[in-house]
Formats: sequence, structure tokens, C-alpha cells
Amino acid sequence: MHDFHTHFIPEDVLTWIKDHKQTVNASWIKNSQEKEEFLSINNKWAFELKKEFVDANLYLDQKKQVGVTHAIVSPIPQLFLYDFPSEITSNLASVYNHALAKWSKSNSEDLSALATVSLNNPELAARDLRDAMALGLKGAIIGPGLNGTLLSDTSFTPFWEEANKQKAIIFIHPLLCEDPRLKQRMMPNLIGVPWETTISATDLLLSGMLDTYPEVKILLAHGGGFLPYQIGRMNKGYEMWPLVSNALQKEPTEYLKDFWYDTVLWNENTLEYLVKSVGEERIVPGSDFPFDLCAWPPATNFANGSNSLLKD
Repeated sequence: MHDFHTHFIPEDVLTWIKDHKQTVNASWIKNSQEKEEFLSINNKWAFELKKEFVDANLYLDQKKQVGVTHAIVSPIPQLFLYDFPSEITSNLASVYNHALAKWSKSNSEDLSALATVSLNNPELAARDLRDAMALGLKGAIIGPGLNGTLLSDTSFTPFWEEANKQKAIIFIHPLLCEDPRLKQRMMPNLIGVPWETTISATDLLLSGMLDTYPEVKILLAHGGGFLPYQIGRMNKGYEMWPLVSNALQKEPTEYLKDFWYDTVLWNENTLEYLVKSVGEERIVPGSDFPFDLCAWPPATNFANGSNSLLKD
């Protein structure tokens, strides 16, 4: 069984953060005796540094205990560092990508890995991706946009051109939504996270980019956000409004099948709907391990999607 949605922080990355703690405004907070320290970068998105995030042997042991035979490891979104100058972002990306490449290569039967890139400088991001894939990584994990700029913006063209050339997996993974209406009851995570994916994926679909860059394998976190479940509305807009249809070569429903989706949904009926909508070959097991809201172990029986996504 594969798991396409896991996260890890290599020791070299933790060392880099400690060495650059003033530059990235890193802080470690102990909230309670029952939990590990929380790490915050630039006073945002603090998360618990669970041992499974940082202990390679424990991570591999936990994976084996639940029957995951091969995990695809991603950097964590809190360390994308898009808010900082691109030299800093690229510096950490290089450290992170080399560490994951070394770890996955020494455990090739158990692990593959995705890179992090300098999305705040798309030309640098293209170089980061090219260098990472030369090291053996399978693609990159990126956020759903940058400072309100969506991924279809022409500023990101160098990155998408390189991703298309490399036939890379590009895993779109949101950070917490910063909509001021969602400041309570964990709503930035509960609905804000899938909402950010929804916006990004809808933009990519309607922009025509899926036709422009057909070799990029775009994986959407958390079952694609809300997009697959409102695709009927998208189709109706396609029928009614040229602003929706003018960049497309087929109905939005058909473009759903050009993405890949993980199974981090926690609901069997929802997952069954996704299967009916896009087909099993476009769905891969995922867990979001070891974050609090992880579907652990991941859903099984999606070998076709796993094989097609990992295929060179």
C-alpha cells in the first residue's frame, strides 16, 4: 500500500532553522507537558513537533506497523518560507531537498520524496525543481498561490514550463486560510484548508493550463477540496458564460479527470462519490501523517492511481 501524503522534517532542516532562527523568526513553544514543543515561523501556523515529524526510524516504524509499503514524503507547508526573500527560501529548499533525496535513496524500497521550491521567485523555483529531480525526487509540493496571486498567473510560467518538461508531480497543498471570518472554532483548518485547494484547482481548471501543460501531474490534497462536489455548478457556468468556457476545450467535468486526488476525506460516501466522478485511476492513498487531522492508515485499493502517478 502506498501513502502519497505524508510529511517529515530531516535533521539537517531542523539544524538550518536553529541556525537561522532570527532570520525566519523561529520560536519553540511548550504549551503543555503532554505535548512536544510547537514550532512557529514568523509568528504563524505553529504546529507540534511530534516525534514522528523528526525521528526517521520512528516514522519508518509507524509506516510499517499500519502496512504502508511505500510512502511519498513531502516537506511541511509551514516551512515553504514564501514570506521571506527568495534567497532564504531557496537556501532552505536546497537543504530540505538534499536531505530528503539522501534519505529516500538510502531507503528506496520504502520511500520516495517531493521537493520544496522557491515559489516566491518562479525562475528560482524552476531551478529548484530541476535540481531536485536530478537528485531523484519525484516533483514538488507547493502552496495554492502566493500573496493572493493564483498559480495560473503568467509570473509562474517558468516554473510550469519546467514542471511540464520534467513530467513532474506537483502536489498542491494549502496552508491555513487567513480569511478573517474564520478565526474561531478551528475553521481556518476545518474549512479554510480545503477552500484554499478549491480556489487554486478551480483557477487551474478554468485557465486552460491543464491543456497547456499536459505532462504535469497535479495532485490535489484532501480529495480536491470542494471542487469535485460542486462540479455541476461549474458545468452550468460553462454552458452559460463565455468567461467560463473561452479558455477550455471540454466541459469542466472532464477536466476533473486530469487531476489526481488523495483520499484524505474521512468519509466513505464522499470517497465513493469521488471515485464515481474521476475514476479509481486518478485517486491515490493519502494520510497527511503525522498531522493531527491525519487519515491513518490511509485508504487502500487505489493501486492503479498510485502506479499511474509514479510512472515516469
